[in-house]
Amino acid sequence: MSDKQAQQLAEACAKQMYSGDRASQDMGITLVEVKPGSAVMQMTVTDTMINGHDICHGGFIFALADTAFAFACNSYNHNTVASGCSIDFVAPAKLGDQLTATARECFHRGRSGLYDADVVNQHGEQLAFFRGRSRQIKGQLLDDWSDSD
Repeated sequence: MSDKQAQQLAEACAKQMYSGDRASQDMGITLVEVKPGSAVMQMTVTDTMINGHDICHGGFIFALADTAFAFACNSYNHNTVASGCSIDFVAPAKLGDQLTATARECFHRGRSGLYDADVVNQHGEQLAFFRGRSRQIKGQLLDDWSDSD
């Protein structure tokens, strides 16, 4: 498959995934960019995301990073799920912050993969480090995809 075809496939997979991802849509997570093995997602911290410490609840930051991870590891048209994830929070997000999660493939062999995602605010300040392990399962996102274009 050519680089152009791989990019077209990644974009088609992302479009298909996002159309059914009601959780991400409800949280206001949007897709900025997808490439084979990588994805960039954004989310603005709203008042319903603020916890008792007057900062963004970590679960929303995790959800943003996890979503970028999901779009990155599903960019090859193989149904892929998380087999495990971890996150380290290094700074808080505040009301109105625009958060960006950038996920990238570190390793992929057979049905297993390893991905890292960085979460930063609108000033480029690092808020969290995320690592996800992926596992391919049966099926494809796009049954009718042809790479013969």
